[in-house]
Amino acid sequence: MENLAGNSSPPRPRWRKVAYGGMQPGYDDNHTDESFLEGMVMNASVVKRDMLKVMLDSVSISEYLCIVALVVLVWTYTLGSTLDENSLLFIDASLLFSGFLVLLFTQEMLSLGLFLHYLLNICFFITSLYVLAPIYQTLTRSISSDSIWSVTASLLVLHLFLHDYSESTVKAPGVLKNPALTSCISVNASVVASVFIASRLPSRLHVFAIMLFSLQVFLFAPLVTYCIKKYSFRLHLCFSISLMAMTLSFVYTLHRLLFVLLLSLLVFVNIVCPYWLIKIQEYKFEINGPWDEAKLCFDITD
Repeated sequence: MENLAGNSSPPRPRWRKVAYGGMQPGYDDNHTDESFLEGMVMNASVVKRDMLKVMLDSVSISEYLCIVALVVLVWTYTLGSTLDENSLLFIDASLLFSGFLVLLFTQEMLSLGLFLHYLLNICFFITSLYVLAPIYQTLTRSISSDSIWSVTASLLVLHLFLHDYSESTVKAPGVLKNPALTSCISVNASVVASVFIASRLPSRLHVFAIMLFSLQVFLFAPLVTYCIKKYSFRLHLCFSISLMAMTLSFVYTLHRLLFVLLLSLLVFVNIVCPYWLIKIQEYKFEINGPWDEAKLCFDITD
């Protein structure tokens, strides 16, 4: 009996779930027991999306697609001498006045100082454009028109692909959050495309008018539409639907095939893509557990 008691091995210590404890005696390095999967959760962060809500959210994308389509229409009519410089200047003044009205009625914190700040910036912006118009006019004189058209089309596609459809790239004074890098690249692509188009116009006033129009749309139209959406989502829907109808009617007068392509694109964005997103959620399989990395529950910038 004494020999049996002497030969018996000491009891094996209980396995503990530790991250940086090294190998535990009596257990392999990759050992797990039945308690390892107790904290496993499947599809904890998967969002159940509603079809109607996704379709309403996609209206912002269709709205901006129509805005860019209208810009291309104005470019086309200007290059074809259908729109002269006086008509473009009238459109510029109308857009500027309309944008100020929207900001005036939708911004709750719009004070006199902020209004003067906007006004001074726009005056400086317009003056700089007018001074630089002769440079824009001769900037790409040595480049063929075919190269200009292809590069402009590529820049517009890049602009649409990288554009931030959730909010405005241009921020109001005092906003701490800076725009993302992709948004800045998107804005720069639209500005370069505008310069390429302006360099094919015959006069300095033409160049100034088309550059002012393009930059008003690409820089300030997202801010205006974002303010409308933030002020009233119903007003945002009415504005977006009216804009889509107006754009489709203008494109139909220009070319039937372009009308079909734009209508197909809007249907794809507003109906097909939301349905596609809802369907692929059924195949999402996500596993979470105590082995996941810790996530901060506060902003480190605070």
